[in-house]
Amino acid sequence: MILSSSERRGDARERLLARLLDAFDQALPSPEVSLREIAARIDTSHALLRYHFGSLPGVLAAMLKAQRSRDNEALFTAARQGTFDEFVVAIWRTYTRPEQLSRVRGFFHVVGLAAYRPEDFREFIDSLDDLTRMLASLAEREGLAAGEALTTATVTVAAIRGLLLQEVLTPGSHSEHAVDLILRMSKDRSAPWPR
Repeated sequence: MILSSSERRGDARERLLARLLDAFDQALPSPEVSLREIAARIDTSHALLRYHFGSLPGVLAAMLKAQRSRDNEALFTAARQGTFDEFVVAIWRTYTRPEQLSRVRGFFHVVGLAAYRPEDFREFIDSLDDLTRMLASLAEREGLAAGEALTTATVTVAAIRGLLLQEVLTPGSHSEHAVDLILRMSKDRSAPWPR
């Protein structure tokens, strides 16, 4: 079988991404690190990284997307048997672990870049609704209509991300009860929604 050049390029990109993920484990490289330094860490050339990912932000976005995808797989497995509230707690615990701090910082860095150049980060942006969709599915399973479930899930994910941003900007400031507050906000899911 003969592979097209785009298939070979995709395979090479995936192999490089796997090496990046192995080298940095659960963390992301700092945005202050150069593409050359990252390339040296995985024993490749910065030109190859630039060819496959475009830039340092492209490397960060690809790594973050892959890491979040792995996290989401584990979270989704737990969510299949759980409730909306249990899934919210699982998300919060996953992303507030101390070893996640570099990734949470990296997430907001890439989101900030994507806000200015969404066309350069389309794949990353498209991956941001995974948790919202799963929460909406759980809310529907618990009796909400589709539109209400999606709104509840959207607001819940926004609250989680807002509190995570607060933690990045002012470490130690998040309330130990932040997840309880999020759950209380979404708890009265049976109340009528404004039209």
